[in-house]
Amino acid sequence: MCTNGVNTGQLETMIEMIDDLCKVSRRQMHNLAHTAEDAGYETVGRKLHAAQSMMDDVRALLDEAKDAIEDDAEAAGGVEVNLV
Repeated sequence: MCTNGVNTGQLETMIEMIDDLCKVSRRQMHNLAHTAEDAGYETVGRKLHAAQSMMDDVRALLDEAKDAIEDDAEAAGGVEVNLV
């Protein structure tokens, strides 16, 4: 479905792809934090765990953005895009 010239299906798919990248990055940060801590790099481990927590926040915002697509599409109703 296109709304305001935006293919909402593609928009949702792109948000999901970004979320997948964040999920992988979060997992790598988690593993690296434990590796650093196990090697005695406690400050590094703390910083990586903080970054991991921020990735959780990013993923939550991406979920909210995905959920908002339909609401925004309804609010943008009445706008037509014509090919020239």
